This record gives sequence, structure tokens and C-alpha cells, in this order.
Amino acid sequence: MGRTKIWLSWSSGKDGAWALHELRASREFEVTGLLTTVNRDAGRVAMHAVREELLEAQAAAAGLPLLKVSIPSPCSNVVYEEAMGAAMAQARAEGIVHVAFGDLFLEDIRRYREEKLHAVGMTPIFPLWGRNTRVLAREMVEGGLRAYLTCVDPRQLDRRFAGRRFDASLLDEWPAGVDPCGENGEFHTFAFAGPMFSAGLAVELGEIVERDGFVFADVLPARGAATHS
Repeated sequence: MGRTKIWLSWSSGKDGAWALHELRASREFEVTGLLTTVNRDAGRVAMHAVREELLEAQAAAAGLPLLKVSIPSPCSNVVYEEAMGAAMAQARAEGIVHVAFGDLFLEDIRRYREEKLHAVGMTPIFPLWGRNTRVLAREMVEGGLRAYLTCVDPRQLDRRFAGRRFDASLLDEWPAGVDPCGENGEFHTFAFAGPMFSAGLAVELGEIVERDGFVFADVLPARGAATHS
């Protein structure tokens, strides 16, 4: 019996990237597309603020089609759910009835996804659910995943972490009381290398700005740089 074909919710960050890695290692599922919400006004991934061209480069490196859901900013729940409903209708038309998420332990988020997807005949999958995030963060880094912190909530994590690489040295100085995977919204990331990609993306860090109560680090395509590894 073949693997179940699924889509993966893709925010451009480390959790989704690692979920892709683990799903591919499983004998149960086959990821056939990456589903991402994009701020249509800014041309960036919602909340992570990653440029659309880098999102497309990730999908190419992962060898998967990118399924964009365009939303305005700000975006009401009603508008978001309408856009996602249309995406799920497309999934079902393609024979896809499962969507995977990189969620780790937030019960309310999981219930929301389950409720909304079940209502339209879809089933959510949570390949990383319940994992110890301190152990998982180390596993990601030791497994070759590389990422930048692109968004920091300064109410939960010091501003100085914006733009830092998600690596062993970062985890060594990680502050107590802050989830090292950012599951509570402390930070968001952009994954640029790892076993889920055929090759690393050549990127560099751009401007760091504070906007709407968050600190954002802009990641740019590298100018003439070698591919990261």
C-alpha cells in the first residue's frame, strides 16, 4: 500500500522544515505540496516576514510545489478562513484530505485546526506534537538544519536575538523560561539549509527594524555568495 499523500503547512521556519524531514522519513505519508499564507500587500510570509522570492527558493530546494494563499494585512479571521477554505477545496479536488502542521504543544491551536479542517472534510497531522522542545531544538541543529531568527517578540525575548542564527551557540545562551522552539510566539525563523533541502540557500542578513511591536530581521538573497551548507 502506498503512502498517504498530504500537504504541509509551510511558514518558511524551522518547525515546518523539520516536520518535512520527519514526514519524508516516515513510511506513512508523502508530502506533495507546501501550503503558505502570504501577505499580498508586502509580498512576504505572514508573521515571519520572509520575502516571497526566498519562500519560492525554499520550495524549489525541497522539490515541492508551493501553494500560496494570498491574504491582506491586517487580516480578519473571517477572511483568513475563507481563503483557507478555498485552499482546502483545491486540496480535495486533487485527492488530498490530510494537511500536516509543525505545531508542538499549544492545545488551543491544535483544537482550532482540527475543528476547521474536520468541518471541510480534512484531517490534520501533527508529526512533531508533544516533543520536548529543548531536545528537539538540539536535534534540529545537530541534524543540519540552519535558520535565522526573522521575528522576535521583545515582550518575551530580548531584541538582540533578532537576526541571530539558530545554532548550537544560540541554544547554549538561551534564556531560561523562553521556549527554544518559539512555540509561544517568542520568535519566528527562516530555514535556509538542512536535510529537507537538496541544497542550502545562499542568503545574507539585511536590515533589522522594529515595527508593530515586533523586531524583524530581513533575510536577503546573497549577492554573489556561495551556497550555505
